[in-house]
Amino acid sequence: MKLRRLIPQLTLTLGFLIAAEKQRVLKPGWNLFSPDQDVQMGKEYAQEIERQFQIINDPALHNYVNRIGQRLVNGIEGQKFPFTFKVVNDPSINAFALPGGPMYVHTGLIAAADNEAQIAGVLGHEMGHVMLRHGTNQASKANLIQIPAMIAGGIFDKGGITGTLTQLGIGLGANSVLMKFSRTAENDSDLFGARLVHNAGYNPVELARFFEKLQAEGGRDSRFKEMFASHPNPGNRIKNHACPN
Repeated sequence: MKLRRLIPQLTLTLGFLIAAEKQRVLKPGWNLFSPDQDVQMGKEYAQEIERQFQIINDPALHNYVNRIGQRLVNGIEGQKFPFTFKVVNDPSINAFALPGGPMYVHTGLIAAADNEAQIAGVLGHEMGHVMLRHGTNQASKANLIQIPAMIAGGIFDKGGITGTLTQLGIGLGANSVLMKFSRTAENDSDLFGARLVHNAGYNPVELARFFEKLQAEGGRDSRFKEMFASHPNPGNRIKNHACPN
């Protein structure tokens, strides 16, 4: 969904975020897959991603992104997925996460961000999708008949989860159920990410500031389109979290 208007209320206080946090309980939805299968799926898809895209192996850049990511991971309460962070050589302004924890940050995002908090805001949002298991939740609902039969037959236990999912039409394309989330899922990931960023000591409002900057600098530029498509209007949603109905 495209950004429709400038982002309001950039002066949202942490007190409002904390108040909103107390009123919302976030947890994964119904799922036919186990968390371990999320992890295995992510590992298999990561191999595919890393065959298709150039991963930057510069130690300084990797350490920079990994330090931000691990700082966020340390703020997760309870059981955590084994998150990893890698940099993709791509000028578009975006980042994405696979089920189970593999995360990828485009060089374009790093170049466009004004500070660590803005990168952390995007990563926190993506980590919300992973921790709330949105990808496999949607895959479960979309294949309610086929997947239980496959699980009962032990097909996934024999390895090659992603190959089996491909037979069901589930891959990593832009419209895949694993990567294209509902409005509710996006809202929940926003709130999860805002909490996580706050716990890590970053300012959650920086994500809204980042999107406002991108829109002001040219939201129609091709470098921005992927980001606006996969992270629709977070500023308005942060406002909603501060003033829940």
